[in-house]
Amino acid sequence: MLIEICAYSLNSCLTAQRSGAGRIELCGGLAEGGTTPSAGLIQLARQNVTIPLYVMIRPRGGDFLYSETELAVMKADIQLAKALGADGLVLGVLQADGTVNETQTRQLIELANPLPVTFHRAFDMTRDPLEALEAIIRMGAVRILTSGQQQTAESGVETLRQLAQAAAGRIEIMAGAGVNGQNAQLLIDAGVSSLHLSGGQKEDSGMVFRQPSVSMASVQPNEYEYIEANEAKIRAVISIIPTKEES
Repeated sequence: MLIEICAYSLNSCLTAQRSGAGRIELCGGLAEGGTTPSAGLIQLARQNVTIPLYVMIRPRGGDFLYSETELAVMKADIQLAKALGADGLVLGVLQADGTVNETQTRQLIELANPLPVTFHRAFDMTRDPLEALEAIIRMGAVRILTSGQQQTAESGVETLRQLAQAAAGRIEIMAGAGVNGQNAQLLIDAGVSSLHLSGGQKEDSGMVFRQPSVSMASVQPNEYEYIEANEAKIRAVISIIPTKEES
């Protein structure tokens, strides 16, 4: 059972590795649910962590229906992430009717080759999870990150169980969204292949002067806090995973 940490900073990458995580999903755009990280962050993460590093390829927040110009940006970002030493990529494209866009996603997976690809939580926005599962298997992704089409993986545990059974070893099912030390065992028992979490905790800004009249953020509630991975939260999940001797 592998634990993947979603990290938005170099510091969170270092925390993930120190905590014993098995893989990092590197993202930018926390407030947008994860977008492609900067080239500088990819480069420094690669230089400073030895565990596998999967880079998010998502040009913006919002839906997963992309224009030709957005797809062009995604292709350029794939090539850059490969050049900077990514071990894998995380992506997904949908059609307007809620099905997986097999043509466009396959193009991106082929461009990513030989790097493996995780199909991200665009999966949770599809109209039929079992239909989407088969489409993603056909396209050659190695795993699906999903909350079982619910707001949290705990709420979607029955769908996760169904997906794990239907996948039958043909693709990994990784449970993510709200994973913590209290529900990790429930998700493991559902038969998923791995768990995905940020282990995030709010950190207070070091700013002494705080401007009350202006905000630079359109989504976050204020300028004076940020999220970093928390070692204790990550270890609380990892501690539940049985060792090789126990399994």
